Amino acid sequence: MVNPQHRVNVARSFSSATNSYDVSARLQRYTGKHLMPKLPNRNDLSVIDLGCGTGFFTNILASKYKNVIGVDLSKKMLEFAKSKSSHEIEWIEADAFHLPFEDASIDLVYSNLMIQWCEPLGNLLDEITRVLKPGGLFIFSSLVDGTLHELKSSWKQVDDEPHVIDFHTHGSLCETFDESQFKLLEHDVKDVVLEYESVLHLAHELKGLGANHVPNKKNKGLAGKDKWRKMTECYTDFQEPSGIYPATYSVFSGMAVKLNV
Repeated sequence: MVNPQHRVNVARSFSSATNSYDVSARLQRYTGKHLMPKLPNRNDLSVIDLGCGTGFFTNILASKYKNVIGVDLSKKMLEFAKSKSSHEIEWIEADAFHLPFEDASIDLVYSNLMIQWCEPLGNLLDEITRVLKPGGLFIFSSLVDGTLHELKSSWKQVDDEPHVIDFHTHGSLCETFDESQFKLLEHDVKDVVLEYESVLHLAHELKGLGANHVPNKKNKGLAGKDKWRKMTECYTDFQEPSGIYPATYSVFSGMAVKLNV
């Protein structure tokens, strides 16, 4: 069941991260660039960057396509994106589950590391297929199960609270597409390992990305100092000989076409 309050909370998390987002967005840069070769070569397409954030890739899309629209749930992100943009882009504040576009009006929806925050995913795919033309493309990346397994494992040794979001598995994500009006033309899953100077560095980057909101968490406050200390001690099991702390992100990248049904 869709929880509107959850989406409000996610929007608030990303809004508060606006000014630090591009500094912290190593992962988004990598995954977004990984999607670039999948983009069609035609330049006369109408394109949505869904969950556009600060507009980094929206501007790249606008350099390739005639009509580009940046859509995000966060007003602050959109204001920041608009202030930094060097292209003619339409910026729209909207919920991805209720897009303000006519049926079958868009050629391509691009979405980089956004759909993992959207539940139920099947409803989101229904809305994306609604606005896409038959034969339209959905090119996207998402985090899947295995992401931040080091952090998840470390917290598991301290308490049973959900400190890290439960991501879809590779298989369940494919099943959701199979049950939609999409056909996955291609997809791959790759582990991206980023390095951090400390666990605190990792926590700051996750907060800087706005990715620290965990739904259904009973304790809404920050973890106590004692629990945090225990967790960081457990994380040393993953520390590399150089002293670096790794964090794994499992990235599902795909291209899907809307079936003409």
